[in-house]
Amino acid sequence: MNRKELLEKISRLDFLATDLHLYLDTHPHDKDIIEKYNIIVNEANQFRRKYEENFGPLCSYRSPSDPNEWTWKDDPFPWSAEFAKNPCNCKEGVR
Repeated sequence: MNRKELLEKISRLDFLATDLHLYLDTHPHDKDIIEKYNIIVNEANQFRRKYEENFGPLCSYRSPSDPNEWTWKDDPFPWSAEFAKNPCNCKEGVR
């Protein structure tokens, strides 16, 4: 999967997890939905890890940085206009 496909997959899974979370707020004993929620969250985390291994952190507070430099600032943020123009805009040789 390329960068854009991974972001779309993560977004879809996170949206579904949020939707299931809201349902569980009012139906906390629905074991089938709890199971589905856990599957979706785990799948989203796998795709998030894959994205971050290949393209860098999605969230500054969730991902470690290079011990010698704060790398969060290096590439365009996934939601930025700069990224939208060219989703493969990583600096050459980085990540």
